Amino acid sequence: MSDPQNTTISFADGGTTTLPTTTNEKKIPNNDSTLTLATDTESKSGKTSIKDKINPFNRKKPLMRVEGPPYHTMDLDTVCSLLKTNLERGMDDDQVETRRAECGFNELQGSGGVNPIQLFIKQFINLLVMILLIATIVSFVYHDWIEGGVICFIMFLNAFVGFMQEFKAEKTMESLRKMASPTSTVIRSGKEQSVPTRELVVGDIIILKSGDVVGADCRIIEASNMDVDEALLTGESVPVNKNPETLPNAEVSLGDRVNMSYSSTTLAKGRGKAIITAIGMETEIGRIAQRLMDSDDASKTPLQRSIDRLAMFLFVFAVIVVIIIFAVSKFRLDDQDILYAITTAIAAVPEGLLAVLTLTQAFGVHAMAKANALVRRLVSLELLGSVTNICSDKTGTLTQSKMVMTRFWRPGAGFHSVSGLGFTIQGEATAEETNAPVEMTDAMKQFIQCAALCNMSDVQEDEKVSGDPTEIALQVFAHKMKMGKPALKEKQWSMAAEYPFDSTIKRMSVLMRTPDGHHVAYGKGATERMLDRCAGILNAENQVEYMNLSDMQELILPQVEALARCGLRVLTLVYRPVKTEKDVVDQDTFARDMIERDMIFLGLAGIYDPPREESKVAVERCHRAGITVHMLTGDHIATATAIAREVSILPADYGLDKDPEKDGLVMSAQRFDKLSEEQIDALPELPLVIGRCSPETKVKVIEALYRQRKISAMTGDGVNDSPSLKEADVGIAMGETGSDVAKQASDIILVDDNFSTIVHAIEEGRRVFANISRFCVHLITANVALAFLLIVGLAFRDSTGKAAFALSPLQILFANCLTTTPPALGLGLEPVNPLQMQVPPRKRSHGLFRASNLCDIFIYGIIVGGIGLCNFAVSMYAWGDNDFGIDCSKNYNETCSTVFRARGALFTTICCMLLMHSFTCRDLRNPQWLPSFLCGERRWYLALVPKAFNQRQNWYLYYAFAFTIALLIITLYVPVLNEVVFKQHGIGWEWGMVAASCFVYCIIVEIYKYFKRMIVPY
Repeated sequence: MSDPQNTTISFADGGTTTLPTTTNEKKIPNNDSTLTLATDTESKSGKTSIKDKINPFNRKKPLMRVEGPPYHTMDLDTVCSLLKTNLERGMDDDQVETRRAECGFNELQGSGGVNPIQLFIKQFINLLVMILLIATIVSFVYHDWIEGGVICFIMFLNAFVGFMQEFKAEKTMESLRKMASPTSTVIRSGKEQSVPTRELVVGDIIILKSGDVVGADCRIIEASNMDVDEALLTGESVPVNKNPETLPNAEVSLGDRVNMSYSSTTLAKGRGKAIITAIGMETEIGRIAQRLMDSDDASKTPLQRSIDRLAMFLFVFAVIVVIIIFAVSKFRLDDQDILYAITTAIAAVPEGLLAVLTLTQAFGVHAMAKANALVRRLVSLELLGSVTNICSDKTGTLTQSKMVMTRFWRPGAGFHSVSGLGFTIQGEATAEETNAPVEMTDAMKQFIQCAALCNMSDVQEDEKVSGDPTEIALQVFAHKMKMGKPALKEKQWSMAAEYPFDSTIKRMSVLMRTPDGHHVAYGKGATERMLDRCAGILNAENQVEYMNLSDMQELILPQVEALARCGLRVLTLVYRPVKTEKDVVDQDTFARDMIERDMIFLGLAGIYDPPREESKVAVERCHRAGITVHMLTGDHIATATAIAREVSILPADYGLDKDPEKDGLVMSAQRFDKLSEEQIDALPELPLVIGRCSPETKVKVIEALYRQRKISAMTGDGVNDSPSLKEADVGIAMGETGSDVAKQASDIILVDDNFSTIVHAIEEGRRVFANISRFCVHLITANVALAFLLIVGLAFRDSTGKAAFALSPLQILFANCLTTTPPALGLGLEPVNPLQMQVPPRKRSHGLFRASNLCDIFIYGIIVGGIGLCNFAVSMYAWGDNDFGIDCSKNYNETCSTVFRARGALFTTICCMLLMHSFTCRDLRNPQWLPSFLCGERRWYLALVPKAFNQRQNWYLYYAFAFTIALLIITLYVPVLNEVVFKQHGIGWEWGMVAASCFVYCIIVEIYKYFKRMIVPY
């Protein structure tokens, strides 16, 4: 009989092993019968587990997990055999697909995606639908089946439109979240490849590097100075150093499992390789149902909350309107009074507002995605239009990140130039003084070996490269000198240890084992950080000259300045022979300081990173838009100044004839960090360029901008940039080179790492906010106009003393829903105004409903409502018989001919003016109805065309205009529909009055805009 406490696992080669198991194990067959797996579909109580309760339809098969001892107690061979993978080649594609079919995707369950049913039901949970529902019930109670049916139809139509737009927006946001999701580097079929983290499977071999968010629980295979931040799981703020050694104790706590790394933890530094042991809900983070990668996009943004407050205000206003109507009727109410009051209340609420807002934001997010900017949080879409300062990195953002080593300097040998551009390995080095080829002395070979070996990049003969751009430039140089890393490895050079680059100390180093068994340490980094680690220099004769720090600085720093003034990024290369055994200890335990001391200076490498062609244009656009651009870079001051001049951050002649730091526009991080908050705030302006910038410096700049009430956008790519990305109003992470931590901390991800994309995103942010202002003014103007018209219209009385309603309930619904919402959608999609990036950013205090917008709404509403009332009065008194008939608000009879025709004229006038008002709102400040020749148009055939029809094309608005006019004609002239449903008659000569009213509207609007431009600053 088998032991119930153990499980025997059979392997393909015939071997077996016995492992302890839990008593609630369920055995299931495996395709090739090589091991026994357990399913977690049932808990100990026998009930469905939490992950299946969350979304039982999301997985075709139960999520599987290998049962056995904790992986940290198993040696690597056992783990490999158990998970059927290969440490060197990983798994092949067929194995991966089989695992995914068995285990599902690597994701936490519970998000549920977009639920159409819930989204549709959500459309009925708002104030508007409550009013419509009340109106429907009242109509049916009083047997007014036509009006009740129409109101019910409008209620469902509004819900359907809102549903379709929100569904599309949710789908768009969901797809963008997937695009912005992290990726992982794995080894499959012997090749490294980048895959979405959700596609990881158990048994994958994953490559980890500094800044990565670990995609799944995994067992460490290799570790090089690998520290992992596990604060998310353990609460311990100090990163844990990892190594692959097997632990003997199965009961060791999570934080002490130094050979394991867990999903959603972060590599603080170093690099490593691991085998994935658990994914999705089977990870430690999945077990406690936390979602580190989930963003807060679903929460309402300040703009949405502002809209909600507006809706509540208008709802209260609608209630007041109802009370006024009831009071005018002296609370002796019949069914028509009640229905009229309810529909008037509907007229006071812009039911299309939230739907149009959703569409506009979704379109903005989609447009930014097409421009290579992925929006992670909607609040950033609102803030982009207000950005006053952009704090940008240099490398890869303002520059091409296609670095090439063009010059170098060595003690005693002077400056040399290196030929060959790009990643080609064909080129040579020549002395600049003699133009002679470089002499391959022992000192020169040490310099090249440092460039090749203190380097994690890979360069192939077909110009395929991978790795950091700076290291690629050095590796290409070494290949040109016929001493690239592959050539040195063939001679039995091997790495004993690596100390990765750290942005806080700005250097890296490696410990190499030479072909003859000795050890040499090579290092590279910023000159200021490397010289204090040096004890001397290696001269041209391969002799070490020992010097103190001041002598070395006197010799070397002028050469650094000479290279930096040419716009070159300068790296210092050093080495140190390790001669005694006590200097070499186990690679997982030796201290970095033991290696990075008493180094010997080899020389300076000058690396050129050309600016992007579009960077200068983008920076100049920022200046015209009132946006200040700051360059915060880790490069030398002189290098940063040269590049800043090239891209117009600084004037073209700045710093050429004097110290660039003299005027304060350029400053070193060392100097800036010493300033107190009071001293920074007293500066005339913050530095435009800060060199040798650390992550702490970036945070200090953001804090200074915040104190000055500026709105900042900050770019970043590394783990240490996360604090500044979080601190900035808009954090922008690099999509190509950015770490997962930086992306998670950001609001926007740049797919192409391009500065000009930031400017396009700001332009789109301005467009979105401007369009929201436009359609809000348009929609609420209609509410004010209708409310004004209907309340004042209560003064009209029939022969029985009852109010003769100027518009029927369905006319009110038509004007408020169909006449305003389609054009509002068109305004939400209004193209970019060419003047948009030529005005200062919107102030933080300027909200959606600033004083000028409120004034627009009130004035335009009175104009439209007043002109409409005048037309109604003319139709009744001047051209009519002044007979309001009897009970004409309820049904048509022979006494209602005049009032029905007057309603038709008023209805047509209101609809036409509201349609024209949508074109007025295309520009809330500048003329729209003046002839084009008065607005600068020089084409004679367009001279008399109003500017509203002779500017950037908005076909959505044109289609909305034509669609609404067609519906208007149908309601006026289709029998039964006009008289029975809308309680109006078709018009004839009144069309002339409608045209005259529209002409008067245009004149009054342009007069109002003229005085607005005179009085109100932009």
